[in-house]
Amino acid sequence: MRGILALAAAAAAACAPSRAAKPVATAAVDLPRSYRYAPAAITVPAGTRVTWTNSDVFTHSVRLLDLGDTDLILKPGDSASFTFTRPGLVHYDCSFHGQMMRGTVAVTAR
Repeated sequence: MRGILALAAAAAAACAPSRAAKPVATAAVDLPRSYRYAPAAITVPAGTRVTWTNSDVFTHSVRLLDLGDTDLILKPGDSASFTFTRPGLVHYDCSFHGQMMRGTVAVTAR
């Protein structure tokens, strides 16, 4: 039993984004079959439309925590987009799997 718990904890840790992850300059984020966002940390200039695509077999979401009630629901194969208009750091997670799926968008001035 102890071994199973250790394995489950290690698997959950592997799915969580690294706190020190350097943001990737991209406007496309994939949700692969692993309960994560890839890449988990991105950077875009203000005015950029970011698109998330769910490549998993489960429904996920992109809940923009710093922008009110924005929660983009993504069924398998769906994509959703959001345009970031103001500079700043926006945190997001999956409203269904928030403990494992977290990400950030660093929005820079043009």
